[in-house]
Amino acid sequence: MSSYRVAPARGIAGEVRVPGDKSISHRALMFGAIASGTTRVDGFLEGEDCLATLTAVSSLGVDVRRPGPGEVVVEGVGLRGLRPPAKVLDMGNAGTAMRIFMGLLSAQDFDSVLVGDESLMRRPMERVAAPLREMGARIETTQGRPPVRITGGSKLRGLRYAMPVASAQVKSAVLLAGLYADGETTVEEPAVTRDHTERMLQTFGCDVVARGGSATVRPPAKLEAASISVPGDFSSAAFFIVAACIGARAPVTIRGVGVNPTRTGLLEMLALMGADLRLINHRSCGAEPVADIEVRPAALRGVRVPEHLVPLAIDEFPAFFIAAACAEGETLVTGAEELRVKESDRISVMARGLESLGVRNEVLPDGLRIEGGPLGGGTVESAGDHRVAMSFTVASLRASAPIEIRDTANVATSFPGFAALARSVGLQVEERA
Repeated sequence: MSSYRVAPARGIAGEVRVPGDKSISHRALMFGAIASGTTRVDGFLEGEDCLATLTAVSSLGVDVRRPGPGEVVVEGVGLRGLRPPAKVLDMGNAGTAMRIFMGLLSAQDFDSVLVGDESLMRRPMERVAAPLREMGARIETTQGRPPVRITGGSKLRGLRYAMPVASAQVKSAVLLAGLYADGETTVEEPAVTRDHTERMLQTFGCDVVARGGSATVRPPAKLEAASISVPGDFSSAAFFIVAACIGARAPVTIRGVGVNPTRTGLLEMLALMGADLRLINHRSCGAEPVADIEVRPAALRGVRVPEHLVPLAIDEFPAFFIAAACAEGETLVTGAEELRVKESDRISVMARGLESLGVRNEVLPDGLRIEGGPLGGGTVESAGDHRVAMSFTVASLRASAPIEIRDTANVATSFPGFAALARSVGLQVEERA
């Protein structure tokens, strides 16, 4: 089993550029596959999750080439041009890919089966399957989890769906199925979620209307190929943002990060804690806003996190919990039950890891109460969760002794080269087989 041994560091400084956005990379491949013409993608995340999507797209009869690092060329086959896969489609650890593919494949004329690795096979899929069935899809889960079996040939009808729980993946799956439905499809959100799907569908020429907590898609005659530039992944930048907040010895700058407002709740949460953050050099990457993020060290104080920010930072909470452990006073997070069904139960796994470093905390059904204070060393079980492993790497900046983080192989699913990049700014990370 792979692991990290992270020794206490005297601080970090410098600048980094994180890999491309995972959510956008997944979508660029899928939408390019069903567009008409050649879609070119640069900045593509070459992590294991996105490579699983690339393999799946190729298995569906789409010619995908990789002419250089971070470059992908997709020869789109049109809305009705996908072909039956010769075998099951293995999504690896990519929950985003599996859930969005469920929407796309439910509208095809052929049968398909979706599976994943041990972690993904435990994750809930019924929340996606249920609205797709309302549209007329024939889709089966296995006690609510993968394998997911989709019977082709269904005639889908448009739907107005009010999501019971905010989820960009459910929204995306329903909107993608809506491309093939009879009539328009609308998804209503109980809280704002990331809107990469709506932005990218518009880039591919689709009629999408997003306003006031809802998104509506009208079935297009076709999608037009596009050129997609993928910005740096905010969720990957989060580890260096928190690291700089708690351990910078000079300003730290993260270059070229996507700052879509449906993704940047972490910045608002850290600002409430007293973090010194600046967004500079604003620009655009196609439909996505981009900026450099400059962070200076600051004394953090505990806060009660407003629940409306939770969906805007759902993937960044493991890193945020480290910031809370290093803050003065108590931090309270509620309304975050979605964390229990990520790659791990991130509430419980983070709580156990913090406890092993001497940080007092209380597990709540929908969140976590953390009492900031000194961090010791110790052994942390990541439960194979990439974001947990990277978060406790950052914790070493405040630890009094080395931290061993077990089961770190899945870091490669979202952030290939993380340990080397962390070392480049001063973190003392040793990778062990």
